[in-house]
Amino acid sequence: MSNKVVCPVCPRRCSLSEGQRGVCHVRACRNGEVVSTTYGINTGLAIDPIEKKPLAHFYPGSTALSLGTAGCNLGCLFCQNSQLSSSQEDELRSVAVSPQQIAQTAVAHDCKSVAYTYNDPVVWYEYAADSAKACRDLGVKNVAVTGGYILPEARKILFENMDAANVDLKGIRPEYYQAFCRADVNVVLDTLKYLKNETDVWLEVTNLVVPSITGNGSATDVGNDSDSDLQAWCDWVLETLGDAVPVHFSAFYPKYKIIDRQPTSFETLLRAWNIARKAGLKYVYLGNVRAAQYEATYCPNCGKPVIVRDGYRIDASALADNPQGIKNVCNYCGTEIDGRF
Repeated sequence: MSNKVVCPVCPRRCSLSEGQRGVCHVRACRNGEVVSTTYGINTGLAIDPIEKKPLAHFYPGSTALSLGTAGCNLGCLFCQNSQLSSSQEDELRSVAVSPQQIAQTAVAHDCKSVAYTYNDPVVWYEYAADSAKACRDLGVKNVAVTGGYILPEARKILFENMDAANVDLKGIRPEYYQAFCRADVNVVLDTLKYLKNETDVWLEVTNLVVPSITGNGSATDVGNDSDSDLQAWCDWVLETLGDAVPVHFSAFYPKYKIIDRQPTSFETLLRAWNIARKAGLKYVYLGNVRAAQYEATYCPNCGKPVIVRDGYRIDASALADNPQGIKNVCNYCGTEIDGRF
């Protein structure tokens, strides 16, 4: 008879013996059950502009108290936070902060929201869920920044008190996801459909555009930057999530285990932007580059810029007189802009 216990959080379903940890590094079998070893432990706590998450249509110009722990259940070769994602909690500098303290800190610093980010809140969903409840009790909004690799039962708990999410849909081809992320893209697609169809969570989607190279024929030589990949990605978002879901194309930079290619060129990002716009997506943004023209929010009816950004800073708004009072109607033509304002 096996003494192993199966972790119920993500599709990896790690089967763990007493004391053993899962692939994520931070969920362990203790006393015959799988528990989070990072509950209440913060490895990062900062006040960020909400645009940094990135969220362009969720209370633009506001600030978010951002926090993270350690570990991750994805295996992304291009991970931008590998020090956090590939570590156990005792390998990093950390501080204990309760859910109630998180909520009180957000209120004290006039943060509109708390963002569960840096490493994926999927692997610390209990802590994120309890913190989100504490924040909601004090009128603070909640934001999940996630890869969406989670099973339905845990997913429901994680998002129950979330107000917004940015989900990384890192590609659309199953073989790309398997090669670069060691994961099944269909699970992420299911999470996106769940958020769109079964919750009131405001949703935005990010795609890290990874260049292809001429290499040795390995699966990771082919990135996700071809016209066909970008078109298929945009078509899926349009057909499944709708034309009002903001999408962000972010530049890849060599890091972690993918250092054999150059950063994503601006021309490639611009090609992605044009493909998305031609596909019919209303709100398209570029990230990890400074390009104010492609950071702005445009009215989908008259085409004029209604929120002008420079990096994470809002320079001007044609929706209201100042960023803190942004409303959701275009001052030029009266069209409603989708989002939370």
